[in-house]
Amino acid sequence: MTEMSKAYGMALYGLAKENKQEKSYAEALKLVLTLFSENPEYVELLATPSISKEERAQIIEDALGKCVPEHILSFLKLLCERGRIRQLAECAEEFNRLLDEDMRVSVAKVVSSVELTPEEKKRLKARLEKMSGRRVTLECRVDKTLLGGMVVEMDGRVINGSLRHRLDEMKDVMSR
Repeated sequence: MTEMSKAYGMALYGLAKENKQEKSYAEALKLVLTLFSENPEYVELLATPSISKEERAQIIEDALGKCVPEHILSFLKLLCERGRIRQLAECAEEFNRLLDEDMRVSVAKVVSSVELTPEEKKRLKARLEKMSGRRVTLECRVDKTLLGGMVVEMDGRVINGSLRHRLDEMKDVMSR
């Protein structure tokens, strides 16, 4: 993530907080990102320098004017005007990070060798919440290259409970 994207995301979050609209702005950003991911040609159109800034701003207004709050619309126009519309996802990532921080929510990225059952996810979430003292949201994915176990990344820390890691630890102990 670029420093510029962080600055834009932070500025938008400050505006949202000032207007007490953090959740509605987050929902609007999610909507716009979904639309952009489903229609990547739209982002390319908005990033085309051969189309005037005014025309690009009007395209945004026409497409999203009734769907998103006014400040989000202005933010999108600003990114477009400054040639940074492709960095919207990074700006939104910083916005959401700040929102999670204020709401005391941590995102735990879980990589496991097999799909976790709902019960396993529930127990893992409860354990991580107890460890961190925060609410936890799990983002789970499967990596078939893991021999077994799982790796959890949360709040800048990595908990490596993979079988490969445990075997490496045993190897280190045995070689001493």
